[in-house]
Amino acid sequence: MTENRKSADSGLDASLPFERRIIELEAQLEKAGTDQERRALERELERERETVFSNLTPWQRMQLARHQRRPRMLDYVTRILDDFVELHGDRAIGDDPAIVAGIGRFKGQTVVVAGHQKGVTTDERTRRNFGMPHPEGYRKALRMFHMAERLRMPILNFVDTPAAYPGVVAEQHGQGPVIARNLLELAGLRTPVFVAILGEGGSGGALAVAVGDWVAMFEHAIYVVCPPESCAEILWRDKEKKEQAAAAMKVAAKDLLELGTIDAVLPEPPGGAHRDPDAAANVLADEIERFLTGCREARWSLARRQHKFRNMGLWVERRGKAAEAADLPDQARNASRPAAVDLGGDN
Repeated sequence: MTENRKSADSGLDASLPFERRIIELEAQLEKAGTDQERRALERELERERETVFSNLTPWQRMQLARHQRRPRMLDYVTRILDDFVELHGDRAIGDDPAIVAGIGRFKGQTVVVAGHQKGVTTDERTRRNFGMPHPEGYRKALRMFHMAERLRMPILNFVDTPAAYPGVVAEQHGQGPVIARNLLELAGLRTPVFVAILGEGGSGGALAVAVGDWVAMFEHAIYVVCPPESCAEILWRDKEKKEQAAAAMKVAAKDLLELGTIDAVLPEPPGGAHRDPDAAANVLADEIERFLTGCREARWSLARRQHKFRNMGLWVERRGKAAEAADLPDQARNASRPAAVDLGGDN
């Protein structure tokens, strides 16, 4: 099931500007003749990695999330699942290769799997529409979700898409209503749902498979309402301000964890998941195992999932004493703490 990576670009041809010195040092390390030279290069390589990856800008994280050598969904599926069988079709219109769905075994437990697959080579990316699903893909995923609920199987969802496909045919086939239906069904699905954000998590195209009991996100993945380029064009009419937009959008995993949008950040190998896909898969497998173990120990609760998503978007406003004295009623002025306001309501 793993996509062909032999014809994909590698080495410096596929590197990002801030990675080039690291790749050069790795090449020198492979050719090192003496132990002393090797140790010196290892120390320099470690320092360079620490310097680069401890100071990544939001836009650089965006570039890492889009890295053409970054592991895709099927790279993880083949590493962490046994006996995976892909299932096709939405039983309405057709099949969508941008969404991969099926059944497999995770450490002996049968699970249902669904998620985005971008492809690796140019032909594969074209066939899978660069990971941008049509409604058929989301209906296929929903069919898998209902099957998992009937058979009492946990669900593993993998997110890696810039967005749902915005084409005319996709809209004619009901792109918006299909995404909304998936959100509704996942919110009430009576079986455990684990979500992993692997690379890009873009807009409603990501959300349609990202409502779950536990949402884990790789360290250098991103999760956004729209691409920074689109945000820059909307706000400033200038795509070149994409770096400014990325910073304002809080795309990083650590920011989203603080906001409560995700539940865990998965550490990546030095240099990113694309530098060591096996190590990244082991980290993901450990997180899935912890989640499933908790579910088997009767800690799973549909009410907890719903409570988590209902409470997203709550905020607390603290006002200065002068403002309180000027225009707040006595009861509010003497309150011990401010009330939370739900931005999703009509207040």
